[in-house]
Amino acid sequence: MADHRAESGGVGEVFRTFFLLGLTAFGGPVAHLGYFREALVVRRRWISEAAYADLVALCQFLPGPASSQVGFGLGLIRAGGLLGGIAAWVGFTLPSALVLAAFGLGAAHLGGPAATGIIHGLKLVAVAVVAQAVLGMARTLTPDRTRAAIAFLALALTLLWPVAVSQVLAIVAGAAVGLLACRAAGSDAPSHIPVPVSRRAGAFALILAGGLLLVLPLVATSTGVALFAACYRAGALVFGGGHVVLPLLEASVVAPGFVDKADFLAGYGLAQAVPGPLFTFAAYLGAVADGPLGAALATVGIFLPGLLLVYGALPFWGVLRGAPLAQAAMRGANAAVVGVLAAALYSPVWTSAVATPLDFTLAAGGFLLLTVWQAPPLAVVILLAAAGGLLAG
Repeated sequence: MADHRAESGGVGEVFRTFFLLGLTAFGGPVAHLGYFREALVVRRRWISEAAYADLVALCQFLPGPASSQVGFGLGLIRAGGLLGGIAAWVGFTLPSALVLAAFGLGAAHLGGPAATGIIHGLKLVAVAVVAQAVLGMARTLTPDRTRAAIAFLALALTLLWPVAVSQVLAIVAGAAVGLLACRAAGSDAPSHIPVPVSRRAGAFALILAGGLLLVLPLVATSTGVALFAACYRAGALVFGGGHVVLPLLEASVVAPGFVDKADFLAGYGLAQAVPGPLFTFAAYLGAVADGPLGAALATVGIFLPGLLLVYGALPFWGVLRGAPLAQAAMRGANAAVVGVLAAALYSPVWTSAVATPLDFTLAAGGFLLLTVWQAPPLAVVILLAAAGGLLAG
């Protein structure tokens, strides 16, 4: 097999490279993949185009935050081992996690009409952003009648049976229907990814990922461990896009009372204003719920399952990528998450934010800025937060 790297690199190089990306990578996971390709495939030649495309395909196949998983894989490959993957993840995650944790720690001190208006403006940002995500994901993940029907049934199940497990059941049911109705020919092409992970290590990581999902709820006797378990469960079930973490986290942290609904939606709107992965929203939630320790536990908890899965799946990707049944199940699961996210657009996002014609007007303006004028999310966050503050003040 040809060498897909220009040369191996050190852990320090990986950390520095991804820390810079974490400071500057605005625009969400699709944009992040573009930044990675330009910086690490085109300019630095860490891996080949074919290997990068294969790594992206693997991370989109697995649950979890795709751009962070790709970054983890790139660090793993570049430094030739697990420390490189961890360095890439820490570097890319740290800037936005620190900013959002700081805002979470200060959330309790916000007061007055202007601050209340700014928080309401951030909730309207969440309306615009989630509506954009639903539209974009529906175009990509529900391109035919079968998958559109799966999405609708997932939406109905989630809204009409509003319990914590309904979202999980909707995704599982979508995967089951996909097995029957979404089959297509698999690919027999070999994997191009240079894999510095043995099959034994990969199998251990997969077992650990599943074991933690089962065991953590049983040992969650303190606020910190319960928060870690809640975020781990949410991170383990995110298929199809980072915004799907919204309904899963809402069920995991708002319903048990870690964070109230208003703080939750304001933090989600704020998360659109920072670079790096959207999953660092968990740092804000952890800080609100349990201070600095909660921020750290929530951040590690939400990312850990996705990183374990990509580490575990790398040695087996050549087999997985050609399995028609696995691909069919993923098509059904991805269609279901469109419905789950659409349900979240209604509740809690819409019902908590849009109460007046002016609220609707501002949210619609933010949506048009994002979808028609292609405005950066940071600009929309600033505009709607400022509008909320001015109108309340």
